Amino acid sequence: LLAIIFFFRKDLFGLKNNPKLLSLIIIGSVPLIIFGYILHTTELIHLLRNIKVIAWTTLFFGIILYFADQRKTDQNISTNLNLKSIIFIGLFQILALIPGVSRAGITITAARFLKFNRVDSGKISFLLSIPALAGASFLGLKDVSNEPIELNYVIVIAIILSFLFSYTTVKFFLKYINKFSLNIFVFYRIIISLILFTIIYF
Repeated sequence: LLAIIFFFRKDLFGLKNNPKLLSLIIIGSVPLIIFGYILHTTELIHLLRNIKVIAWTTLFFGIILYFADQRKTDQNISTNLNLKSIIFIGLFQILALIPGVSRAGITITAARFLKFNRVDSGKISFLLSIPALAGASFLGLKDVSNEPIELNYVIVIAIILSFLFSYTTVKFFLKYINKFSLNIFVFYRIIISLILFTIIYF
């Protein structure tokens, strides 16, 4: 969460002069926050946490990503992101609550279906991740609030390394998709799913 906020700090500061984009990001985040809260409080999410679900969703949404990435590009975030498109992407983001469905992957898939270019699809996905990650962090902190936690150097180092690796990942991911297709992530998901199927059925 902190890495994404720091990386997009200029975009986020610019939101004060772009209330439309700010409101769209908030609206697009509402479906995930609502459904996420319901699944978290009812503990229904635990019913989906098994290796078979992960294997099939990893394969299925990898294939969906492939077809979405074949769409021609004629949309961009500055002029074409509107209420209809953000709701579409926000509804897709709900699927990320299912284990094996990548939140970034499914939102980029939705944006690519709407013909946004790859970099803008990535930006939309990362901007939508801020409310999602903030909500998840809040629930996580709430769950451990009654647990004794000692903030030692190991935890501090873990936080710093997590920040650095996350920041680097976002930076190079956006550079990569500016030049190349998303096929490498499709292949990755297919390979992982085949490994999981081997574990399950053989």
